[in-house]
Amino acid sequence: MPAPSREKMVHEQRLEAKLIDMPPYVVEYIRAKKRAKYSSSTLLGYVHEFNKFFQWLQQEGISGVDHIKNTSLDTLEKLTKENVELYKEYLEEEIIQERDGVVKKRSNGAVLRNINALKSLFNYLTQETENSDGECYFYRNVFSKVKAPKEKITASRRAKKISSVVFSDHEIDEFLHFVKFEYEKYLNKRQKALFLRDKERDIAIISLFLGSGIRVSEIANLLIHDINFKKEQIDIIRKGNKEDTVLVLPSALVALKDYLQIRNDRYKPGSNVSYVFLAKYKGNAQPISVRAIQKFVGKYTKTFNSQGESENFGKALSPHKFRHTFASEWIRTGGNLVLLRDQLGHSSIETTSKYTNLSAVESKKVIDEMDKARKQ
Repeated sequence: MPAPSREKMVHEQRLEAKLIDMPPYVVEYIRAKKRAKYSSSTLLGYVHEFNKFFQWLQQEGISGVDHIKNTSLDTLEKLTKENVELYKEYLEEEIIQERDGVVKKRSNGAVLRNINALKSLFNYLTQETENSDGECYFYRNVFSKVKAPKEKITASRRAKKISSVVFSDHEIDEFLHFVKFEYEKYLNKRQKALFLRDKERDIAIISLFLGSGIRVSEIANLLIHDINFKKEQIDIIRKGNKEDTVLVLPSALVALKDYLQIRNDRYKPGSNVSYVFLAKYKGNAQPISVRAIQKFVGKYTKTFNSQGESENFGKALSPHKFRHTFASEWIRTGGNLVLLRDQLGHSSIETTSKYTNLSAVESKKVIDEMDKARKQ
């Protein structure tokens, strides 16, 4: 199965560096969650949220410490519901960016991530810890009284938002054709040389996105022995370090084979480099980073969407939008929702069900038919 990606190793190093400034009980929490197979990326995000919370406690004079590392368990135990409601309000109202008179605040999703991270910490401290007397560190969990913000959007509206940033059936083929045969026309000599070096790799990655619906981290982590061309499937590591196997469209595997034929000659990896997708850094082969994939996907899609009069005119799409594209095409072609859940690696059918309302075209047909009937 896939080994840790370079990003995960970097996140592990950053996590350990951040823990130096955290209270001992946070370090204990992180160690426990690592044993429970939480990813270093997830835990690094949690520590960022904890840092924000402890700094707020310090600024408001609630913790009464000179450094957040000294925030006591007693302080957490005695927090009131009003304290955490005020913190939640702070998260919602803080101006995080202001440019040209336009103010940007945190999204509901960002607030939700912070509150959920703190809920996890408080659940651990009040339910899973044990002091010398065999008791939890404390039992009063004030965050159990806090309701996380809900997304204020209907399923239909969410589906329309997804539909507006995915490729339709014909656009998928058009986009792949554009990358293969037209994109280089928009490049200068140096840019073209770099593009041609990585062309087969990038096409294989894009084809895998559109042919399997897997996440960018799952592609970056893919190893040579994870591919089974005969069964048309690949082994991947999902969120939470869960092992999984997914099917891949045969057409995507053709692009992958084309890349593998030139991989060794083009990138010259050592025998110990078993990652499928490689990049050149200072002349040496190394696993491609998630950021590098995000960057070239954005570059290709922005140039493609700058041609003609697309609904996405001039927009750069993220790899996650390719995931949406795969899911919407699955539903449009009559695919089963439960099987799609398994293919995408969702933990619940509710997450997958957001794709069931994607067909704005079908809705428009119904409206048109209703209008015709009323005019008769």
